[in-house]
Amino acid sequence: MKRSILVVDDEKQIRDSLAGVLTDEGYEVTTVENAEKAAFIVRSASLDLILLDIWMPGMDGMDALKIFKREAPEVPVIMISGHGTVETAVKATKLGAYDFLEKPLSLEKVVLTIEHALEKRRLIEENEAFLNAEKAKFKIIGESEPIRSLINDIKKVGPTNSWVLITGENGTGKELVARNIHLFSTRTRRPFVALNCAAIPDDLIESELFGHEKGAFTGAIAKKKGCFDLADGGTLFLDEIADMSLKTQAKVLRILQEQNFERVGGTKKITVNVRVVAATNKNLEEEIKNGNFREDLYYRLNVIPFSIPPLRDRGSDISIFFDYYLEEFSRQTSTPIPVISEDAARILLNYRWPGNVRELKNLMERLVIMSSSNIVNVEDLPVSIRGSVSVGSGIYGTSIKEARRAFEKEFIAKKLSEFNGNISKTAEAIGLERSHLHRKIKSYGIPT
Repeated sequence: MKRSILVVDDEKQIRDSLAGVLTDEGYEVTTVENAEKAAFIVRSASLDLILLDIWMPGMDGMDALKIFKREAPEVPVIMISGHGTVETAVKATKLGAYDFLEKPLSLEKVVLTIEHALEKRRLIEENEAFLNAEKAKFKIIGESEPIRSLINDIKKVGPTNSWVLITGENGTGKELVARNIHLFSTRTRRPFVALNCAAIPDDLIESELFGHEKGAFTGAIAKKKGCFDLADGGTLFLDEIADMSLKTQAKVLRILQEQNFERVGGTKKITVNVRVVAATNKNLEEEIKNGNFREDLYYRLNVIPFSIPPLRDRGSDISIFFDYYLEEFSRQTSTPIPVISEDAARILLNYRWPGNVRELKNLMERLVIMSSSNIVNVEDLPVSIRGSVSVGSGIYGTSIKEARRAFEKEFIAKKLSEFNGNISKTAEAIGLERSHLHRKIKSYGIPT
């Protein structure tokens, strides 16, 4: 597909000359003699690059540049002028111009500058596509009030450089939250490095964190960069931070304070710029009382606390996960999407999910692969799950959608009863906005 270039210059000779050369180079070229016509084209056509003269009758190039960058900020603009000064070039660059070329034009230089500008645009577009794919890959699923609040907090905290401490049970998605913080940060084009502190033996964790020099210990046959080094400019996610030894905690604290370190076996100071996001499934305040975690490290890490709710506190999200993961694993395995039967749905909706989202995801994958038919029946569920909830007489309907509605209606009615019909207290207890709860009560016809 040909790249489209717009040439804006009041001199016909220059327009014709540029059009001829660029057409020979394989570009699709449009030429206009003033900025007013150019502005109309920018608003109505798809362009890849603009060559823009500064000095023209009517609207000059600088004013046109402001319009172009507002209407099509992704399109690179190369300024050209026969009366260029350093001051003019600097001003054009600040307004968003890619480059500034002086007349008389070197056509060879024009072509080279265009190639560089288009290559830069291509890389930016590829990067944006990659980031969008990453955001889709690590999308946080759910519509419950705790999850909506969590997503809003991520969007607030992400663009800052503040350190974050994430707490929550195993399987709630702490690394998923950490990745979203990174994806919504200004560091998103830099590395995200994750280290599970519980999975690394104590005698190797310093090497994993800080790296080592050749010969630092038996088996160190080459120099190795550590996680702090690899995450320079980006985000370092320290999962299960409470499983670090007190000795390693002290070294991590020093790095967080000074932003420099030495590799194991080395003497050279290495300075890094790293945002640390830590996570744990333990109560760090209790760990501090028991002498297992440094209080000063806790306060250093706990700048912005995030608490991830367990799945059992997000009842309205459970059926959303069913639909999402059944579809995902069916697509991966090229099999039809299973339908969960009424009785199986009731059991799953009332199950406590001690393993949280991780357990639910694993079960959905198992059901897609192992179910004997396209309908998931009670006998397809693990004994540990189907034995935990008694199946009733079919009040939950015949589809997952009906089951979800029936479960929500029963759950809300029960909670309203507990709070003697007080909508405000019920909304606060179950994590819904009062107006949202009121709409659900009206929708389900629940007496108040």
